[in-house]
Amino acid sequence: MPKPDFALRLAQDEADLIAAQRLRYDVFVAELGGTGKLVDHDARLERDAFDPYFDHLILFDQAREGCPAVGVYRLLRGDRLSTTGNGLSRFYSEDEYDLTPLRTSGRKLLELGRSCLHPDYRGGRAMMLLWTGLADYVAEHKIELLFGVASFHGTDINALAAPLSLLHHRHLAPEALRVKAQPAHFQSMNLIDADHIDRPAAMRAVPSLIKAYLRLGGFVGEGAYVDHEFNTTDVCLIMDTEQMSEKHKAIYTGKSHR
Repeated sequence: MPKPDFALRLAQDEADLIAAQRLRYDVFVAELGGTGKLVDHDARLERDAFDPYFDHLILFDQAREGCPAVGVYRLLRGDRLSTTGNGLSRFYSEDEYDLTPLRTSGRKLLELGRSCLHPDYRGGRAMMLLWTGLADYVAEHKIELLFGVASFHGTDINALAAPLSLLHHRHLAPEALRVKAQPAHFQSMNLIDADHIDRPAAMRAVPSLIKAYLRLGGFVGEGAYVDHEFNTTDVCLIMDTEQMSEKHKAIYTGKSHR
């Protein structure tokens, strides 16, 4: 594979959006076994009714044939929600979580979603470039709270008991920001007593994206959501930009910390 020639931008047109949806299909559908009402298997596009309302931060590799999208973030600012009944009136995450603590906080919100990288670009520079672009977006729009669902692969709660319990006992959000899984779908994460968790093994079982947010000072809401349609078990991640240390901000923005 040639040396990557990355270009990062917000989607500018329908072609950019299709490139993002094609990468999402490759990761969420072909790789992880998910599906959805608007998934187009013939065209290999993973899409939903929320896409037109979000900004799509996309990383392209111009050195690869066809200049494909190799990394994606989907972004929705709270100030873009409609209060008139026209347009989008709710966040994507509200199907899974009661976001009342965030929506009544009076702070500027940004929902993150559909984050994925092409397998060839994981564990390298691509994720840092996406995060740097996200940091610039956050600064430009003066975002104070970031949140969104992040996923464990699979729906076997017994297999995920240790990492979910670790998140519950050590990384639960403060009460003022503690969103909860919707009552009809609430799956407790308090499955193993804190003293009985093999913490190193449990942390190894936490997906790398979730671990990255935890390193930045993020925390999780209460309860998980088992998404059989997407073949995942979801947790809600929350990050308060005011609580990030300078060291955390340096990691997040891609700048060195002195």
